[in-house]
Amino acid sequence: MIVPFVFYEFEIIYNVDLTLISIAIIFPLVFTIRGAFRRREKGMEHLSRLRSGLKVIHYLLNDGNKMSDDLKAEGNKILESICDNFMDYLKSPHEDTRQIDADLNDFYEYIQRNVEYLSGGTRQKIYRFLRDVHEGQENLIAIHTHRTPISLKAYCLIFIYIFPLIYTPTLINKIGFEKSESEWITFFVVIISEFILISLYNIQDHMEHPFDEEGLDDIKLSNFKINRTGI
Repeated sequence: MIVPFVFYEFEIIYNVDLTLISIAIIFPLVFTIRGAFRRREKGMEHLSRLRSGLKVIHYLLNDGNKMSDDLKAEGNKILESICDNFMDYLKSPHEDTRQIDADLNDFYEYIQRNVEYLSGGTRQKIYRFLRDVHEGQENLIAIHTHRTPISLKAYCLIFIYIFPLIYTPTLINKIGFEKSESEWITFFVVIISEFILISLYNIQDHMEHPFDEEGLDDIKLSNFKINRTGI
């Protein structure tokens, strides 16, 4: 609002090809939004693989072996810890993965302690699906840690802020100073244009971290837990 007022006050106008604006702002902004959306879709894919791996391991531990109920309960508890602690990690902004590695190591040691109760075929199946769990976790850790390059986001934000300085004089040049109504048209168009750009930037910023469950389009992590209550 200040920029149009100042430019009208001092009658500052010029005519610039606005193709420059589309190249400087729109293309990078669309690129970052598309990248954030792709990361969100990949995140759901890896979460599905992670949960399916944990569920199959859960079935293998509880079906057709000589384990006691207490040992089965211990294994199920470790699997739930793997899932719950990893979901908590995804929700948080921290990048410390020591608890995640410790949980997986606890489950490996649990299998080694109970080798006599599990047949060789069952253990091979457990390790195969545990590999899916590992792959899902590592991909999700990469998505959680490495996001859109900070320099590209900063570049977009800077050009969004200076957009009125470039666009307003060109708009005034086209509308003119003759009628007082033209001032309100200029104010309205500039404000709407800036609102659209900053809204798109905020959408991208919210989609940048799809696991924190703060945005409307964030992934509902509770739906990917082993013992989910429903979708």
